[in-house]
Amino acid sequence: MDLAHERFEKRIQIQPSDIDELGHVNNVVYLRWVQEAAVAHWRAAASAQAQENLWWVVVRHEIDYKRPAFEDDEVIAVTWVGTAERRSFERHTELLRAADRKLLAKARTIWCPIDSATGRPTDVSDEIRRQFSVPGTEE
Repeated sequence: MDLAHERFEKRIQIQPSDIDELGHVNNVVYLRWVQEAAVAHWRAAASAQAQENLWWVVVRHEIDYKRPAFEDDEVIAVTWVGTAERRSFERHTELLRAADRKLLAKARTIWCPIDSATGRPTDVSDEIRRQFSVPGTEE
């Protein structure tokens, strides 16, 4: 199996600016980490040509917050691909506390592929569809 179908991990260091007035990581920061993990996975797994030709935009986030993260914590973002439709690609992400791998948050994100030349939503090649979705789910 190629890198695109494997779970991809990205370590995250919490910054002082990530902490809100309640003393823990702000919920908006979790969403930023979800997006950063997806982008890192795409850059690690996609060909240079695919990265040049396709951009991705989020059309939907669903996130469940389970536990707070604090400034001294280190976080691991684990992401993997899900199902794909004509112009939407599902991705899953879990944010874990590195020290004990306890689940901090989990997210399901829907991404839309954008043609870099036109800036408009686009269909993607069969190769990218196979690489970045769970087999047997494409329409």
